[in-house]
Amino acid sequence: MTITRKIGFYAISGFLALFMAGPPGVSFAATELKLNPSLDYSSDSNDGPLITGEGLSDGAVRKGTPAYIIFYHRECYNSKRQARRTVELYEKYKGRADFIIVDLDTELSKEQEALRSRFYRNYIPHVTVIDAGGKVVYDKSGEVGSDKISGLLDPLL
Repeated sequence: MTITRKIGFYAISGFLALFMAGPPGVSFAATELKLNPSLDYSSDSNDGPLITGEGLSDGAVRKGTPAYIIFYHRECYNSKRQARRTVELYEKYKGRADFIIVDLDTELSKEQEALRSRFYRNYIPHVTVIDAGGKVVYDKSGEVGSDKISGLLDPLL
């Protein structure tokens, strides 16, 4: 391979890597999601964050990838049960769907605030599922089973 071809190959490879990852410093969803092991599912006690992980303040919904969004308060046993389902779904769909966590008991990022304004209706937990084209396919408050969400996500992948 000539030096010109090598440079062109690396330039194109670098551009594609940047395009696929997004602009520097911008993430789209939370990763490494784990359930807080101290949750008391029989009480509305504040047991701390329901879900932990990396990029929890990320909240940009990107086109091309389905997104699962959960809004919750820490002092809600329904939210605790939905958080458990969320982490189970994350394990099943990680890398194929974006998971956005909106802990309403923390300071929200600009993107999370926009999601809260658009979808959250003051009832928790609240789950929104968006397809890869940005169309809302599920947007309801209350607990929702993993099987229902899987039935929505599977055809979107």
